[in-house]
Amino acid sequence: MENNNRSGAATIIIISCATVLALAAAYLVYYKKTSDGKKAPGGQQSAVTVRSMTAEVQTLHDYVNTNGEIKTQSSIEVFPDNKGKIVETYVSLGTAVKRGSVIAEIDPSEPGMQFAHSRVYSPISGTVTAAPLKPGTKVTTSTAITVIGDVANLQVNANIPERFVAALKIGLKANIILEAYPNEIFTATVSRISPVVDSTSRTKEIILTFDQNDPRINAGMFAKVTLYTLDYEGFPVIPSNCIVTKGGKEFVYSVNADGETVSRKEIQTGETVDNMTQVKSGISAGEKIVIEGQRVLSDGSKINDITDGIKKPQAAEQAKQEEKDGKK
Repeated sequence: MENNNRSGAATIIIISCATVLALAAAYLVYYKKTSDGKKAPGGQQSAVTVRSMTAEVQTLHDYVNTNGEIKTQSSIEVFPDNKGKIVETYVSLGTAVKRGSVIAEIDPSEPGMQFAHSRVYSPISGTVTAAPLKPGTKVTTSTAITVIGDVANLQVNANIPERFVAALKIGLKANIILEAYPNEIFTATVSRISPVVDSTSRTKEIILTFDQNDPRINAGMFAKVTLYTLDYEGFPVIPSNCIVTKGGKEFVYSVNADGETVSRKEIQTGETVDNMTQVKSGISAGEKIVIEGQRVLSDGSKINDITDGIKKPQAAEQAKQEEKDGKK
């Protein structure tokens, strides 16, 4: 008797589990049909909620990001004519000087020998950009006492990786961002390009000139450089993630004139910059393309486009459909 009770309980458990599994399978089949835009039970098609955008002809600006350093366009180290000991300096860091101004005096005297002091002159007009050596320092004719630079005209020195050198040319535009002013964009233009690639870093140096002088820019500052290299134009542009790939082909879903259904269109893509892709064929400028929800669509699927933030009254549509079914 006890064995019969156990057998009956086991049978009930098995039947219950089978019922649950059957219900779960039925739900999955129903969900699959409705999410794919197919007809749900009762003959009504379930609309897929999507967002769309209008494909427009735009120019994509390709670019290279690199780092650079702000330097003076003309800068020169100042050397003495004689070796000896510095007895006096007449400038300090930031002093403005003219060509021929006295920078320092050197005493070339040696033990047992006295000589007149030798003056050191500025070879150019500009500003002292390096702190001069202090009095008492011994120097030779190869010792730089200071550096004079033209701080009114600054440039950016930057290095471009070898793989991008084919796109380099004089006149390319760039945006410069400085650490001191992270929310400001300064514009510059490529004025010089090195004729060689550095064999160690595999980069080519370029020099950019600021389009406008700005007193906030100082020599020695670190610069983030965005160099615009190529322009891709003449075709509609859409977000890259709205493109669906199947069987090695690329498709998008275009919203039909009724605004409630879509057509799947095969496309040929062009260049991509910052997740925006050119479409060379398959769609035309002005078409509305699905950019969200396209993964569950199929050709002819019914949609509910909420791009403008307003959902269509689904309940009203269902009521109308039920009324039609009742009259039949």
